[in-house]
Parts: sequence; C-alpha cells; structure tokens
Amino acid sequence: MTAGAGAAAARPPVALTIAGTDSGGGAGIAADLKTFEASGVWGTCAVVAVTAQNTLGVQAFEPLPAELVRQQVRSVAGDIGVDAVKTGMLASTALVRAVVGVLAEVGTPLLVVDPVFVSKHGDTLLADDAVAALREELLPLATVVTPNLPEASALAELAIEDADGMLEAARRIERTGVGTVVVKGGHLGGGTSPDLVWSGGEARWLDGPRLAGRHTHGTGCVFSAALTAELARGMDPPDACVAAKAFVTRSIAAGLELGAGVGPVNPGWERLAGS
Repeated sequence: MTAGAGAAAARPPVALTIAGTDSGGGAGIAADLKTFEASGVWGTCAVVAVTAQNTLGVQAFEPLPAELVRQQVRSVAGDIGVDAVKTGMLASTALVRAVVGVLAEVGTPLLVVDPVFVSKHGDTLLADDAVAALREELLPLATVVTPNLPEASALAELAIEDADGMLEAARRIERTGVGTVVVKGGHLGGGTSPDLVWSGGEARWLDGPRLAGRHTHGTGCVFSAALTAELARGMDPPDACVAAKAFVTRSIAAGLELGAGVGPVNPGWERLAGS
C-alpha cells in the first residue's frame, strides 16, 4: 500500500437543493444534483414535492409535509454541513414558510432562490397565494434570485416588455433585500438571449446566442444549480452568474434526444455529449 492510501479525502464544498423531483430526470432535484456533481461540489437535497413528470409535462404532483421538509434540511446541515443552498419548486405558502423557518434555524448560508412558478410546459408549480410569501419572506434571505421574465413580472408587479423593463424589475426586486438579481431574458425573443445581473446598483448584461432546438427542459434549474455550486466553491455572486450562464449554454447545446416533448438540457455535457 502506498503512503497515504486509504486516507479520507478533504471535505468538498457542499450544496443543498430544496426542490421537487422530476421523474423524467430533466429538471428539479435530478437536474440540480447532476449539475452539482459536474461542477465539483457534493450535492445534497431536501425534497418538497414529488412529481410524475416527463418531457410532455407534469402529470401529477404531491407536496410533502412541511415538518418532513424541515427535518431533511436539519439532517443535512447538522451532520454534513452546507456551504450554499438553492430553492426551486416550493409549491405552497406553507412550504415557503417552512423553508424560511428552517434556514433561519440552521443559519442561512449563501442562498440562491429560483422562483419556480410554472414548468416549461405551463404546469403551475407554485400556488398564487404563495408568491407574496416568497417575495416578502424568502427573498430577504437570498444572496441571488434568478427569475425568468414571467416570474420577474410577478415578483416586481410590473409588465416587462424590453430591456428597460428588466432593469426596473431588477431594481424593484432588489428592494426586498436580496443581494443580486438575475433577470433572465429568454422570453424576449430575438436572436440572442440576454440576462441581466443587477448587483450593488450596477447592471451587467450577459448576452448569448439563442440556440435552436427543443432541448430547453431544466434550463432554469441547471442555471441556478451551477450558480449555487460556484458560490459553494467561493466565487462571488456576479462572477458566479457569468460562470452559470456559460455552463447552461453548454448544457443546452448538448441537449439529449429523449422523449417526445421538450427535451432536457444536459448538465453532464462533458461526459455524455459524445457518448
């Protein structure tokens, strides 16, 4: 046996996702854990809801009891530890408040809020009465929030039609107490996909080509998970946003031919794209 063989490796950065499952593997906790692994961090999870889901849509879902969600977070934080957290699908006001309470209890680390309102197929994943709780109670804890245009419109209570609207929405959302706001501009249309990073009163635009194809299921999850992973590794929020944009762009380009509907992006592009 060589010297040092069998010794435990140093503790890696740890990221926690608090979200719903996706039985098709393209979004939610499945996509988050794949992204964490690809990004070099140890992924842990707290499941808030179980979905029956594939590339065609969400056929059914069932939220878990709030206390079970809280206990999952306590179990991970109390033993393994957590360097950064992301939230995805939270489903209801009760679950939003359960997450707010347990993050305050265990000591909120770096937090990315992906405010998942609907699925890529248009299925509602957050009750209408939960939007206010997310905005008023969860966002003040967040390091970064990553809404797409419909989500940013709801959080800012503003119709967004152009880049100026994205800027105004980011300013309004920042007033909730969140540190950095990323307004994703994919819904604007056109040949590019502009994302706005608003941090410290300064705007940074991340532009990229709009990629053709149907492989867009899970883009928001992969982007926010890659961002969470970079925060866990010690990167500052604006730079982590840039790295996450590059990661999700590669994931979209390497999308997999799976299912008959909206195909999944591929966070394992380094290993799977050429297989």
